[in-house]
Amino acid sequence: MTGHTTARQRLTAELLDALRTDGGVRVVTGEPGCGRTTFLDHAARLFRGGPVRHVRADGVRELDEALRTAGPLLVCVDDADLWDAPSRAALARTAGRIRETAVRTTLLLTVANHRPPPPELADLPVLRLGPLTPGDAALLIRERADSAVDPAVREELISAAEGNPALLLALLRSLSPDQLGGRRALPQPPAGGEVLADVAGDRLPDDPGGLLLTTAAAARATGEEETDAALVLRAAHAAANAPLPDLLTRSEGRLRFRSALMARAVYATASSEDRRAAHLALAEAATGQEGILPLLHRAWAVSAPAPTVAASLAAAAADPSSPAPPALRRRALTRAADLTPDEAERARRHLAAAEQALLAGHAADALRLLDRARGRSAPAAVRGGAELLRGAVLLADGPVEDARESFLLAADLLPPPAAARATLGAADAAWSAGDPTACLSALAPTHTPRTLPLAEACVRVPKQPGSQRLGGPPAARVGATAPRTACTPPTNPPPDGDPSRDHRDGMRAVLLARFDLAATPLRRVVENGLHGTDPDRLLRSAAAALMLGDVTSARRAGARALAAARTSGSAALEPRALEYLAYAELRAGRHQLARTHAEEGLRAAERAGQRNTAAHHHAVLALAASIEGEADLVAEHAEEALRTARRHGLAQAATLAHWAAARADLGAGRPREAAQRLGPLVRPGARRGHFAVWMLAVPCFVEAAASAGRPQHAAALVEDFALWAACGADPQAPSQLLRCRALLAGPDTADELYLSALDRHDDTVGDFERARTELLYGKWLRRRRRLREARTRLEEARLGFERCGAPLWAQQAAAELRAGGAAPNPAPAASSGAGDLARLTPQQLRIARYVAAGATNREVALSLSVSTRTVDYHLRNVFATLGLRSRVELVRLVEQEEKTGARL
Repeated sequence: MTGHTTARQRLTAELLDALRTDGGVRVVTGEPGCGRTTFLDHAARLFRGGPVRHVRADGVRELDEALRTAGPLLVCVDDADLWDAPSRAALARTAGRIRETAVRTTLLLTVANHRPPPPELADLPVLRLGPLTPGDAALLIRERADSAVDPAVREELISAAEGNPALLLALLRSLSPDQLGGRRALPQPPAGGEVLADVAGDRLPDDPGGLLLTTAAAARATGEEETDAALVLRAAHAAANAPLPDLLTRSEGRLRFRSALMARAVYATASSEDRRAAHLALAEAATGQEGILPLLHRAWAVSAPAPTVAASLAAAAADPSSPAPPALRRRALTRAADLTPDEAERARRHLAAAEQALLAGHAADALRLLDRARGRSAPAAVRGGAELLRGAVLLADGPVEDARESFLLAADLLPPPAAARATLGAADAAWSAGDPTACLSALAPTHTPRTLPLAEACVRVPKQPGSQRLGGPPAARVGATAPRTACTPPTNPPPDGDPSRDHRDGMRAVLLARFDLAATPLRRVVENGLHGTDPDRLLRSAAAALMLGDVTSARRAGARALAAARTSGSAALEPRALEYLAYAELRAGRHQLARTHAEEGLRAAERAGQRNTAAHHHAVLALAASIEGEADLVAEHAEEALRTARRHGLAQAATLAHWAAARADLGAGRPREAAQRLGPLVRPGARRGHFAVWMLAVPCFVEAAASAGRPQHAAALVEDFALWAACGADPQAPSQLLRCRALLAGPDTADELYLSALDRHDDTVGDFERARTELLYGKWLRRRRRLREARTRLEEARLGFERCGAPLWAQQAAAELRAGGAAPNPAPAASSGAGDLARLTPQQLRIARYVAAGATNREVALSLSVSTRTVDYHLRNVFATLGLRSRVELVRLVEQEEKTGARL
């Protein structure tokens, strides 16, 4: 069984499950070679409800007779678009009856997407088969290749196939064992005309007027699916109102191929002379237009090295005033490098192209371009720049130890300003790996003799148990504190306008617990970034603000960085900006806003191929879900974070994921399990969590240990936490410290400590932490039979948990109220007549609203950054809770309650 089969089995199983509740009909479509027929075969093998019928064009009457029989039935119709119009009309009528009468029949039709869709089937719900994931593509290669495939070759084949399983298999067939094993070079491009023609088959029509090739050439230049229809028609000398070939479609002045694979096939199978002629026609049709595109078409119209053309194109791509997106600049710089005869200049242009590829979110392309820029003939500055960029790629999507080595090599090769950026990158990589010694080593100022041994001594000095106090994010993910030692970082002030050095000195001071020395340089970094629009400086500003505990400035800088990244089209910076925003909101106690940013950031990270960044977003989502009491979501996101963390050495993301799982245990009333999870993370020892994160989990551990009857395990940690709270880097820490002291105090002092903690909560935003203190105080009062006071505190806790969307925690407060002899006041939603939807959990509500708006299970999963299986699970629970049988009934219920003013 292949990886392709495995992926399609998962998708098919999810679809068959969903079809039981929403009408039983799907039109399955997708690229040529995407596996529509194979999909039907999987459906037939997985269907367990009854018989399976494969119907041909002359079998509509047979289908009508089958529908009259009792019992479930699966009907599969392949290539329904090739049926004649009367048969398609009859098939559509049958599909309509299945949807309207809710008979127990499932109907799957496949339709090609490279031709206009049949009008008879246009109103039926559609499932588009997307590309294979890189993981599934790698599995397909492993199971179908006749010989061993080199890892670098495998990655290049996956990129060339763009997730098309038929194209991937054609590539494997086209290569020799030596090429697959990496012993001989691959053809360039790997997916040439012969391979693409093999997949396209007889679908490629004649192109007498050249309109198809001209459109494909225009799309190749922009890298987008749509092109300027007027420009293409002018270049092809076609009339504006001329009918288009079936492969093309036009909308709002834009022209595109219905199938991206067919566009590639049309271009690749044309002769080189015809391709150059098409580009030259496009360049001439664009005469008078400014920008990169006309120059790029002229560059593709020449074949031999052309230094003058290359120089003009490279200059246009490097123009900072140009509105061209990074993807277009990358294409232009790559073509300019191809036309450049000088090796050193060619390496520079490949490096510049790689930088633009990374900004565009194409990390794999960036790495391939960097390989071309790293040759021995390249100048040292170019090789250093290539290592600097390689480190950035690996930091977002690779082993962070490898990223650190690339950054350190870059620092040795680059001049001082760029070397400073490389050392910051090395520190960030060491931070992600949870290596404080390496982090301090990277931050060591080069002008100080013996700085490295001094830094190592600061971290390695022997300590008594419980005395290690490390923390704080260089890339500002959570918080900051460090071992208090006699070591002092250099105090000579950096020159004005050097934010990299300010950031380095501030980070180093934070790691050495010298917040008195960290504040001034970090504050300069914050202000410097906030007064500009450069996304990198804004991200650095957000990092510095989080180290200072200035959550407001961190949110401002993160939001501006996000806006700047989107304005400039920097797909690589968008997930990072959303990561800063998500962590800032968590630090501020606004977990629902953090969840919103993390869901969006996760999608952006996955689009950009940034698995490490995605792992941090999964960790945020697990933390948010642990507050909302969604145990299955906590487990799902924590496991996703840990999967990447284990492979790439992300100690920080791993610690956050474990903390989220423990907090979910605590919310579910399992303090012993929570203490067992958190103990290794927060107590001294080899298994202690990441030095920047473990302190944040201490309040949970103290609560879990005290609730489990083991307060002695937490006493030493509270004193460590007191030092952390005094640093001022976490706005929640002072009130949490008083709560922790109250949990461990005797009856004479606990009362006053709880009240003091509640007073300190008034200085910070966020209902969750205050409600936790109210809950613990209420429990303490109830055990001492001070029932009237206990009821007041427990009711406040319950309402606070409800306000911040923590229903499981609210249930704890309600249970305590009942144990104290008081029935909790009805929730606002129930008392205002919110109706049946008030019985759903927050996640169930979100899914119900998406489904009621017409979203499929897969679309809901993408919107909420969860698996389709999770959506299916919650939707079944929605139906069971509300007593519904279909999506139609759910839509009616949502509409009815919205009309009556129910607030979801």
